[in-house]
Amino acid sequence: MVAQLNDDERKAALAKLPGWQYDGERDAISRSFKFSDFTEAFAFMTRVALHAEKADHHPEWFNVFNRVDILLTTHDAGENGGLSQRDLDLAAVIEACA
Repeated sequence: MVAQLNDDERKAALAKLPGWQYDGERDAISRSFKFSDFTEAFAFMTRVALHAEKADHHPEWFNVFNRVDILLTTHDAGENGGLSQRDLDLAAVIEACA
């Protein structure tokens, strides 16, 4: 099982991830990215997918044309899943890919 972040850890982490929002219902973080066209959005998703697969930690995401919405949570964190360091690490990688 992966350790779930507490409120102080989450707040400190989000301060370092501008644009990411906390979703209290899912104990997750999310962000929407916009690109110039579908090809650019898909290329971004491909870069993220390669990192996510290597880390064995996969985002929930949604793509329409030039927009990619991403939600990160760890399904085996705590008793019911929630935000973990794995999510923060992947969010940092996603920022670098964007």
